[in-house]
Amino acid sequence: DVLSWTSAFAGRCVGGIDRYVAVFSSCFIPGVIHCTMTKLTEWLVGLTLIGTVWAALTFNLLGLDLSKQYYEVIWPFPVYLLVCFGCYSLAVVGYRVATFNNCEAAAEELKDQIKEAKSDLARKGFKF
Repeated sequence: DVLSWTSAFAGRCVGGIDRYVAVFSSCFIPGVIHCTMTKLTEWLVGLTLIGTVWAALTFNLLGLDLSKQYYEVIWPFPVYLLVCFGCYSLAVVGYRVATFNNCEAAAEELKDQIKEAKSDLARKGFKF
């Protein structure tokens, strides 16, 4: 029975077993369990898949006998991915810096706290 088999995964699956039954019935690939994954797990799974395909093609583990031109593109592919990841990261950081929101209320509150601290220290004899 599918439900008894998946009951072990009910705690980790999105929304528990009831949610799983709803997802299972509408899933395109029967038997796939929809559990939540952390971003680290998603990245590691993706990198593992890409690395496996790259190694299989680079070391001709599939016996495809590709021409030398393909190997010249496949061999440095991890470096291309690293450069693309760096460009993407730089773009994301630049975008986030450009769209960083100012919080005027928090700035005013911080200024008030600084004034209060200065006046408190001045009362205790500290000179600015």
